[in-house]
Amino acid sequence: MDRLEQLALQASYNQWMNDKLYQTAARLPEAALQRGMGAFFGSVFGTLNHIVVGDTLWLQRYRQHPAGFPALHALQDITQPASLNGLLFDNLAALYTRRQLLDQVIIQLCAQLQDRDLDQPLAYHNTRGVAQCKNFHALLLHLFNHQTHHRGQATTLLSQLGEDVGITDLIALIDDIPPA
Repeated sequence: MDRLEQLALQASYNQWMNDKLYQTAARLPEAALQRGMGAFFGSVFGTLNHIVVGDTLWLQRYRQHPAGFPALHALQDITQPASLNGLLFDNLAALYTRRQLLDQVIIQLCAQLQDRDLDQPLAYHNTRGVAQCKNFHALLLHLFNHQTHHRGQATTLLSQLGEDVGITDLIALIDDIPPA
């Protein structure tokens, strides 16, 4: 499996897991989702919101890539989040609508990538305004790793609220290969 196939798999996994998380979260009352549970972003809702914030920030930074990926044009009217924990929406349904848009953008972006795009350095500013320049492939890996990290936290919080997300392992999306 080459790098492009790996990124496409990560994009599919991202969408699959987000759908599972939001469907599980939707079984709970809004008050339970908003309840502070001592997590880094407070609640299930705060954690899901942070993933959307992080994805929005990164995808908007990716718009600076010289390849000018058409998939990222869908973000041009979305305001850049002001902080990593600022709430973008006040309810799960609205947050899920944005989540679905971002997941489609990520899938389309991964479909538009060419191998040569991955080795391109990407210059951007972090949330503190500090200039950075990093390998684009590594930044894409960071996007997926960040999502997985915080989805694990959200899964734990949902479990503490009595809801089971079910299978969460990437291996569920990896095709079986007959033995040689």
